[in-house]
Amino acid sequence: MSEESGTRETMASSVYSQLRDELLHCRIQPNSKLRVEWAVARYGAGASPVREALNRLASEGLLDRRDQRGFFVTPITLEELEELTRTRCWLEERALRESMLHRTTEWEETIVLSLHRLSRVPRRMANTGAYNPEWEARHRAFHRALIAGCRSQPLIGFCEQLADRAYRYRQVAREGVGAPRNELTEHNDIASKVIEGNIDAAVDALMHHYILTSELCASGLVQQPDAAVVVASAAG
Repeated sequence: MSEESGTRETMASSVYSQLRDELLHCRIQPNSKLRVEWAVARYGAGASPVREALNRLASEGLLDRRDQRGFFVTPITLEELEELTRTRCWLEERALRESMLHRTTEWEETIVLSLHRLSRVPRRMANTGAYNPEWEARHRAFHRALIAGCRSQPLIGFCEQLADRAYRYRQVAREGVGAPRNELTEHNDIASKVIEGNIDAAVDALMHHYILTSELCASGLVQQPDAAVVVASAAG
């Protein structure tokens, strides 16, 4: 690999990482056009690495590549939320069943440890009430641990992409502000049934968890139709 090629790949990875974070947190308005020139100026990279990053994000479903029109931020819609939830349930049911069928002591210990770590941090910051990024990271680690033993990296990869896309909806909708929910109980219930080896009950608990999240997100979207605040306009 030439030095120039290596530099371009490094820049593309940097743009990808920064832009992906902005998209996941909905800091750029859904359905807005994302101009290459804007990204070049914002991330200090050339047009070539920017396009590489945009194409990669489009392949993951975070951008929509439209013929002759360029790239657009994937819209936030109730229809897509329903489709994402349904597909995520299909894939993670299979991944969890396979993980439980091929269970190992190490896999079980990872689930117990990830649940413990998740239980040790609050979802909201005590001083501001804002969502706690550490909770989000540990929450993702717990759900990743549940399916980590399925023996299929492609399946895990697809599940991760869907989790990312679902995360956007939680950021916009905030899962229905004020909706009653005991997430720790839900996570404990899932983990307990997994460790007990009750495959059907564990799958049911996980599916209930995702469907409830989707329903609360849908409620939040209806309550807050303009919740996606534009922090940086890509269409400018």
